[in-house]
Amino acid sequence: MYIVFLKFGPNRGLAGQWMDEHARWIQQGIEEGAFLVAGSLDAAQGGVVLAANMALTEIQQRVGRDPFVMHGVVVAEVHRVTPSRMVQGMTALLEGAKSPSLAS
Repeated sequence: MYIVFLKFGPNRGLAGQWMDEHARWIQQGIEEGAFLVAGSLDAAQGGVVLAANMALTEIQQRVGRDPFVMHGVVVAEVHRVTPSRMVQGMTALLEGAKSPSLAS
C-alpha cells in the first residue's frame, strides 16, 4: 500500500487550469482499483491518495501522469506502508479485490 502526498509546488497558481484533468486522473485511478481513497490535506496544503494493488514502479508511473504533477502544480511524495493492523474488510482491498466506487 502507498500513501501519496501531493503537496502544492511552484506552479500552484495553475491549479484551476488543470483541475478537470487532475479530477479525471483521480477518478480513473479509483475506477481501476488503484486508488482506494483520495482527498484534500488540511490547511490547503494539497492532497493525498491511498493506493494499492500495484508495484512501486507502477504507482510512480501513474503519479507521473497526474496533470498536476506534470505541470508543477504539486510535488508528489510516494511512501510505501506495510500495514500490520487494520479494520475488518481492508485486507480484501489491499489484496486486490475490486470494489465499487464510493464516489457520490
